[in-house]
Amino acid sequence: MRIGLLGTGPWAGFVHAPALAAHPDVTFAGLWGRRPEAAAELAAVHGVPAYPTVDALLADVDAVAVALPPDVQAEYAALAARAGKHLLLDKPVAATVDAARAVEDAAAATGVASVVFFTTRFGPTQEAWITEQAAAGGWFTAHCHWIGSVFTTDSPFAASPWRQQKGALWDVGPHALSVLLPVLGEVDQLTAAPGPADTTHLVLRHRGGASSTVTLSLTAPPAASANGAAVELRGTTGVTTLPDRDTEATTAFAHAIDALLAAAATGTPHACDVAFGRQVVEVLAAAEEQLLRGGR
Repeated sequence: MRIGLLGTGPWAGFVHAPALAAHPDVTFAGLWGRRPEAAAELAAVHGVPAYPTVDALLADVDAVAVALPPDVQAEYAALAARAGKHLLLDKPVAATVDAARAVEDAAAATGVASVVFFTTRFGPTQEAWITEQAAAGGWFTAHCHWIGSVFTTDSPFAASPWRQQKGALWDVGPHALSVLLPVLGEVDQLTAAPGPADTTHLVLRHRGGASSTVTLSLTAPPAASANGAAVELRGTTGVTTLPDRDTEATTAFAHAIDALLAAAATGTPHACDVAFGRQVVEVLAAAEEQLLRGGR
C-alpha cells in the first residue's frame, strides 16, 4: 500500500513520518503540507517527494495518513475518501459533529477502510486490558483523569493554535473516551463542568448502566501532572486499572498502520474506525456546548 502523509507539524515529524518510513509493509509515497518549506524539509529527511497539492498526492497513493488540526483534517479526509483512498486519521477526527459525519459518509460511500489513531488503543498491553475488561462486563463505575501541563513546559505542542483554542476536552478527552466507550458503552447522558483554565470535569452515563467521571487538563502545574493518565474501573469482578503505557508513539502508530492494512484487505471495519471517531466527537461537542452555556 502506498501511503501519503498530510501534515508537517511536530506530530507528523515525530510519529507519522518515521513510522511510515520504517514500516516494512507499506511504501511512504510522499507528503503534502500547508507550509511548502516545512513540507520540503520533512520530505528531505525521509527521501520522499513533497507534493505541491493535495490532489497531486491523492493521484499517487492508495491511502493517506493525516496529521492536521481536526477542522482541517476533516476537510481533507472527506476529499481523500471521495477519491477512494483509505484513511489513517488522528484524533479527534473533526471539530464538529457535522464534519465528522461528512467524513464517515464519504468513507461509507466509497467503501474505503478507516482507522483513527488513539494512541492508547494501539499499545498492545493497553489494548489487551481494554478487550479483557469489555468482555468481563459488570462494571459499576469508572474514574479517569488525563492531566498534563502542555502550555507551561517546553512541549513542542505548546504553540498549537487548535489546542490553545479547544483545550484539554478536545485534545486528551478523546484518549479518555477511547478507553471508556469500548468498556462501558456509548454515552447517553453527560454533565460537563469547568475547572481552572482549560480543565474540564465530565460525568458520563453509559448505555450499559454504568457511570464514569473524567478530569481533563492541559494546564495543570507541572508538579500536578505526574502520573497524568489513569483509568480505574470498579464492578462485580473487583477493581482494576489501565496499565501504564509501555509503547512509544511511533510503535503504536505502526500498529495502527497494521490495522488499516487488515481492514483494507478484509473489508472488516476496525473498532477504531471513523464511525467510532464520530461517536467520540459527539460526546466532545455535547460537553463543549454545555460548557459554553455555563454548565447547564
